[in-house]
Amino acid sequence: MPQQVTVTEHILLHQKMVPGATGQFTRLFNELVLSAKIISRAVNKAGLVDVLGFTGDVNVQGEEVKKLDEYANRILIHRLARSGVLCAMASEENADIIEVPESLPRGDYIIIFDPLDGSSNIDVNVNIGTIFSIFKRKSDPDAALMTGDVLQKGSEQVAAGYVLYGSSTMMVFTCGDGVHGFTLDPSVGEFILSHPNIRIPEQGKIYSVNEGYERYWDRDTKKSLAYFKSPKNALRKPYSGRYIGSLVADFHRNLLYGGIFMYPADLRDPKKPVGKLRLTCECNPMAFIVEQAGGLATDGLNRILDIEPDHLHQRIPFFCGSLNDVQVVQDIFEAEARRKKKK
Repeated sequence: MPQQVTVTEHILLHQKMVPGATGQFTRLFNELVLSAKIISRAVNKAGLVDVLGFTGDVNVQGEEVKKLDEYANRILIHRLARSGVLCAMASEENADIIEVPESLPRGDYIIIFDPLDGSSNIDVNVNIGTIFSIFKRKSDPDAALMTGDVLQKGSEQVAAGYVLYGSSTMMVFTCGDGVHGFTLDPSVGEFILSHPNIRIPEQGKIYSVNEGYERYWDRDTKKSLAYFKSPKNALRKPYSGRYIGSLVADFHRNLLYGGIFMYPADLRDPKKPVGKLRLTCECNPMAFIVEQAGGLATDGLNRILDIEPDHLHQRIPFFCGSLNDVQVVQDIFEAEARRKKKK
């Protein structure tokens, strides 16, 4: 039988290669893994217990909170706070930064997460996932936590990843040295290395976007979509349109097969165009992963990982995927910006 490597073994090997490693990151990751297993179990039996449907609450984004959303959020906060290595957390479901209580051991790491991405698909049994982003504190650990410790650029991430709950449960992450995927073996309760050193194809063949909002897009985005649907592109034929509506699911498919995921700015309010996806808990981790896999992520003009966050729940346009495909979009946006500048 081929040797099976667990996610814990993989992290321990990574720890040995990092000079001055203290084991804090490994402890944090072990709690993430345990949280993922607990949430996976709840997802798999969601239709059998009272965890489907809405709670009646509304989160900071103004969205109705699903019961499984709330459950995943509570599990992550409870488990991660007890890792002993965090000074703060932030969740898509919470308005403010969550500081670890002084009654618990604390450390130098900060984690930002979306507990259950794609939750609108929960009740129809479509793939959903957990997204996480890990930073290291920059300020004096003996002083009060600074807002800048949490609102760091994506390029400062020490690790990022997601857990996909579907026909199987899979964890994909990077520590800045490539992207690796681990599939949960329910018979032994371990995440086993199944996709080592994932590389996204430079040239994709899939575009993923909600075309129902096309009338609200700007000229740049419409030109980008036209390119992917035209026979006059790099493929010499239209790309395949594939859109699930769950970022983790769409991203994961394109990561393996090649393609581009697009969530452009919405111009329904022309005075205030805005993207939908959150920079800190969705775009930054996915951008880190895709770049480590050889791809690219941009808001149209700027590299995602170079954007300085203004606030915890900042939303931005997001184009992410195969290098050649995303570069086409960026070239279109840059050409349009030059055209507007000449006017």
